[in-house]
Amino acid sequence: MAYLFTSESVSEGHPDKVADQISDALIDHFLAYDPTSKVACETLVTTGQVVLAGEVKTNTYLDVQKIAREVIRRIGYTKSEYMFEANSCGILSAIHEQSADINQGVERANPEDQGAGDQGMMFGYATNETDNYMPLPLDLAHKILQELSYIRNHEEGLMTYLRPDAKSQVTIEYSDDHKPVRIDTIVVSTQHDDFGSDALMLERIREDVITIVIPRVKAQLKPELQALFTDNITYYINPTGKFVIGGPHGDTGLTGRKIIVDTYGGKGAHGGGAFSGKDPSKVDRSAAYATRHIAKNMVAAGLCDQVLVQVSYAIGVAKPCGVFVDTYGSAKVDMTDGEIARKIEELFDLRPYAIEQRLKLRNPIYSETAAYGHMGRQNQVVRKVFGHNGTAKEVEVELFTWEKLDYVDRIREAFGL
Repeated sequence: MAYLFTSESVSEGHPDKVADQISDALIDHFLAYDPTSKVACETLVTTGQVVLAGEVKTNTYLDVQKIAREVIRRIGYTKSEYMFEANSCGILSAIHEQSADINQGVERANPEDQGAGDQGMMFGYATNETDNYMPLPLDLAHKILQELSYIRNHEEGLMTYLRPDAKSQVTIEYSDDHKPVRIDTIVVSTQHDDFGSDALMLERIREDVITIVIPRVKAQLKPELQALFTDNITYYINPTGKFVIGGPHGDTGLTGRKIIVDTYGGKGAHGGGAFSGKDPSKVDRSAAYATRHIAKNMVAAGLCDQVLVQVSYAIGVAKPCGVFVDTYGSAKVDMTDGEIARKIEELFDLRPYAIEQRLKLRNPIYSETAAYGHMGRQNQVVRKVFGHNGTAKEVEVELFTWEKLDYVDRIREAFGL
C-alpha cells in the first residue's frame, strides 16, 4: 500500500541553526590554529543575547566574541528591528578547559590507539532515489530554503521582504516498492518585513514562493523527479499568517537541536548525538560521517538500493563495539545483512584516528556543515582565511570528504559485483 513520508528543513537564520553555525565557526578557528584542539562548545541565542559554553583543550587563543559576531552578521541579522543584531547583541563566554578525565581516555602515546571521545551509536544512511543518495523529501526541503537564501542574499530586487528565519517541509507519496510517486504537500514559512495588510502580505509571499522558488527547485532535478511536481500539490505558505517576529527574538536557539535536519530527515535512524561544536575526536560527529561514507559508497556500488549502517563505541576504546547493516531487503548479493556487515568492517577501519585521517577531519571544514545538512553536500576543495589570533591564516581544505565515492571499486571487488 502506498504511503506518505515527510521531512523538514530550516534556514541558516533559524535560531537553532544560528547556534550551530557559531559553534562550528569556533571549531574551525580552533582547528585552523591548532589542529590538535579538543573542543565541545555549545551556543544559546535569544533576544539580544548569545551565551557560549563548553570545554576546550588547545594551544591557541581566540576572540570568541568577534567570531560569533561575524557569523551573526554573515547570516543577515544586521538590523536593530530584528531584536538580535550582530554589532549590539551581548555575548557571554563560559568556555573552560576540557576535563582531564575525558582527555586521558582519548589521547594515547600511539595516535592509532586514540580512544573514542564518548560511548554511543552512530548511523549512516543512503538511498538511490536522488543523485546525491539522499532521501527525496529532505533533499527538496533543503533546496527550497537554499533557493530562498540565495534570493535574499544575491538578488536584491526579488522578494525584497525576506528575513533570515525560515522553515520548509515536504511530504512525498511512495509506492509499495518505495519509489517516489508524487509530491503531496509543501510547507514553507519564511520570516518577512512588515508590509501592507496581513492578507496582502500572505498573498504576495504565497505567489512568490509558488511561482519563483518552486520552479527554480524543480529545474535542479532530473526529469523523473521533475514529473513529481503536479498541479495537485497542497501548499501551506506561512500558514499562521504574519511572520515578522522571528530568529532568536522569536524563539531561543540551541546548538544540536536540529539533528534530524542535519542528517536524513527521519529516514534510517539517528543515534541521538549532535554534530556542531564538536571536534572529530567526538565519534558523535566523526563516526556519523564515516557511516554515511560507507552507506553512500555501498549504494553507489550497486550493492543495494538503500542501506542503514550503524557503528557503536565505548568511551576511551578505539575498536568499535559492533557494526550493523540493514539493506531493507534490497541487497543485490546472496548474503545476509550480517555477512555484509562483517565484510564492510574488513573494508573500512572504524577506529576514531583512522576515521579522522581517512576523511581529513582535523581540518577547519565544519562551518559549511552547520546549515542545510551535513550529508548529501558537494565534495570540493576551497581556500579559507582565518583572521584571528593576531595573524591571518589561509588554508586549503577539502569539504564534505564523506560524500566522496572513492570506495565504490573496492566494494564491487569485495562483493563480486
